[in-house]
Amino acid sequence: MSQTGQSPPSIEKGKLRRARMTQAKRLAEFDRQLITPEGAELTLKLGSASQRAGAFIIDWIIIILLFVGLLYGIGETAKVLGQDGDEILSAIAMLLIFSLRNFYFIFFETGRRAATPGKRLLGLRVTSRNGGQLTSNAILARNFVREVEVFLPLGFLLQGAFGGGGLNGWISLFGLIWSAVFLFMPALNKDKLRLGDIIAGTWVIHAPKIKLLGDITKTTGRAPATPSRFTFTAEQLDAYGIHELHILENLLRKSTPQVRASVAERIRAKIGWTRLPDETDREFLAEYYAGLRRNLEQKLLMGQRKADKFDKT
Repeated sequence: MSQTGQSPPSIEKGKLRRARMTQAKRLAEFDRQLITPEGAELTLKLGSASQRAGAFIIDWIIIILLFVGLLYGIGETAKVLGQDGDEILSAIAMLLIFSLRNFYFIFFETGRRAATPGKRLLGLRVTSRNGGQLTSNAILARNFVREVEVFLPLGFLLQGAFGGGGLNGWISLFGLIWSAVFLFMPALNKDKLRLGDIIAGTWVIHAPKIKLLGDITKTTGRAPATPSRFTFTAEQLDAYGIHELHILENLLRKSTPQVRASVAERIRAKIGWTRLPDETDREFLAEYYAGLRRNLEQKLLMGQRKADKFDKT
């Protein structure tokens, strides 16, 4: 240590380097590798527990507001019709809360964004762990299991708090301990999966709004090779979206010839492309990338945004 009491610059640099390495290691814990159906390796970032909890809280605030608003409207209508009985409103309230707490999540996650408003605000979305299309069956499974994960423990907790002591109290306690295993399932596996995610084969990933990347043919200073040889139809270019454009971007920047060959063959087969004489895999991928990018940019100018190959818009 110097006479001024300050640490030498080398020690300070060492501390900063270790801090950066620790931070990088912590962030890498959420990275997962996914092999797409095209054979390309894609890095996804899982949503953290705090992000998922925050999204769940936001969604429940929206659900409660919807519930209160709908119940108020039904109550006012019942008064006008002369049917303001407490039993009718109680039955309607039970039906509403059951429908909202289940079908709210299903409705939004079956959309092309695969995310509820809470998830969208925090940059989260649901995706399939096998790289395929997110199916309706998977969404139904992951959301109906929430009854066991969240509302069953909550029911035991309320029963224990307001159901009195004695045998009922002990039953509620054991039921709460047993069902809490499902509630804390994300803490018991490295992928932070709920029981619903395990059954449905899904991930919740952190995926901020997708934007088109910079044109690789401009950033590399290299024009597309012999563009006159390649003419893709509108149907061939509509086969993929922004998500696949990003995959092609990464492939053209950093991939092995074997990976490029595999992906090129998959794309040729999907779009029905007949290989040209002396056509190389890299040349084909670069030309298709350029054509796909132009096609997506034109659609964006017309207000049409194709997120991925599953998006039919």
